[in-house]
Amino acid sequence: MTTQVVFNVDSKIKAKAMKRAKQKGIPFAAVLKLATKAFADGRFDFDLVDEEVRPEKLKLWEQQSRLVEQGKGRHFASAKEAMEFFENL
Repeated sequence: MTTQVVFNVDSKIKAKAMKRAKQKGIPFAAVLKLATKAFADGRFDFDLVDEEVRPEKLKLWEQQSRLVEQGKGRHFASAKEAMEFFENL
């Protein structure tokens, strides 16, 4: 059984990804399906990295992470909420 998934992607990033998929000779939808399956199977992983992370921002994020691991600190209802928190540090 397949389920249609819809999510928003920045149009410039999507256009660049679609162009690269075309250069590789595969449909962009196949890229999304293969990446999703690989992630589900544990064959694809990633870390969220902000290329412009200020050292003090990283230090605050690490401190927050340690607090959460200790059962303290702020807990987030969603990844979106966590990202908003991180962006506003």
